[in-house]
Amino acid sequence: MTDASSDPQRDTLLRRALEIAGAYLDGLPERRVPAGQDTDTLVAAMGGPLPAEGADPLAVLDDLARLAEPGLTAHSSPRFFGFVIGGTYPVGIAADWLTSVWDQNSGLREVTPAASAAREVVQGWLVDLLGLPAGTTMGTVTGGLMANFTGLAAGRHAVLARTGWDVEQRGLQGAPRVRVLVGAERHDTVDLALRYLGLGAPEPVPADAQGRIRVEALTAALATQPDVPTVVVLQAGNVHSGAFDPFADAVQTAHEHGAWVHVDGAFGLWAGASPRLRHLVAGYEGADSWASDAHKTLNVPYDSGLAFVRDSAAHRAALGIHAPYLLHSAGAPEPLELGPEFSQRGRSFVLWATLRSLGRDGVAALVERLVAHAQAFADGVRAIGGEVLNDVVFTQVCTAWGEDASTAEVERLVLAEGEAWMTGSTWHGRKVLRIAVSNHATSEDDVARSLRALERAYAAARRR
Repeated sequence: MTDASSDPQRDTLLRRALEIAGAYLDGLPERRVPAGQDTDTLVAAMGGPLPAEGADPLAVLDDLARLAEPGLTAHSSPRFFGFVIGGTYPVGIAADWLTSVWDQNSGLREVTPAASAAREVVQGWLVDLLGLPAGTTMGTVTGGLMANFTGLAAGRHAVLARTGWDVEQRGLQGAPRVRVLVGAERHDTVDLALRYLGLGAPEPVPADAQGRIRVEALTAALATQPDVPTVVVLQAGNVHSGAFDPFADAVQTAHEHGAWVHVDGAFGLWAGASPRLRHLVAGYEGADSWASDAHKTLNVPYDSGLAFVRDSAAHRAALGIHAPYLLHSAGAPEPLELGPEFSQRGRSFVLWATLRSLGRDGVAALVERLVAHAQAFADGVRAIGGEVLNDVVFTQVCTAWGEDASTAEVERLVLAEGEAWMTGSTWHGRKVLRIAVSNHATSEDDVARSLRALERAYAAARRR
């Protein structure tokens, strides 16, 4: 007998979605990594005028799966190394589905108490796990860009407040200039976040051969304009080399000159979760704000950026809003005060489930396993005859295969074969092929298979 409250069509749709999802995930280990069709081809297949009449939902779901399938890049493949894109643990996928079903708009603390509790618990877990200062507040945002935006917004507020300028009330017109110093090899999302904040282009500080900011150059730059409100941006994980800025000395000199220090740690902040790798981030706990993207190293579904700010008052002042119809809690931060979005998904359910499933030891083992695979890649590339251009201290391996034209040809051939995905770039004036190890599902066999694909591509490139 069917429960009168059940919806047979809903249940059929959800069961069918589970079947489609299961088949896709089962096929990932052997799936060709690049997509099989380009966007224009898919537009022609999926497009045309919107019909006047609707269609059966189950047929629509099947059509979506059938039409989209050839255009799906296997980002969650254990052999995708093209960008810093993690996979997803099954518990995270399941929690993400529940997050959609529960449909919580989690901007206000007491309107959605389960989402708020999950966020506050995750905040406590991560502040402790990463060794950040007690009292640090965490906003859940869309990704690394908005995490940088949030930390830098708090920094803008703080350094201007010290001059007596209320940027939230008065804006930037007529405000003292805020100077932003960055390493020459910072990630481009830092520049974009600064544009969004009206602060303009930053001032680059020279970096060393691995992309680490030079502390002596930072000290000299700070000394040139000692009375100007200043923000310093440091980096945990260079996108090419994986290198980490020398935090202890850089933070100290920045604070001696009155600067706010923000750390962009989109993927590298997670080194702090590993006792073996924590030396890479030694001293970063002295900073004022930190940004990360849990989709990368922690391997949770997308929409999982994390913004941490030591000074909760600055965090809330920079991003908070009050209106008479909103239900504000007494004392505790509202989630909408900790990031740029008014409405926001219940992102912390996925974070809670993944962290609870892994535990402290599991997170450390995940990070250490990714680094071990990166180092195995480096050894394998050298054995094949390629060149490794960086010190492989974390999850990035920057390779070259002779002259630029040969490296570009190796990249083309690897992608054409489809066994693995690695992405080209330019670093220090050379064409490079970058290997970013980010997926929990990557195994030693996946590394070996990908190295064989590289070997075939390099051999073919040399014959041309």
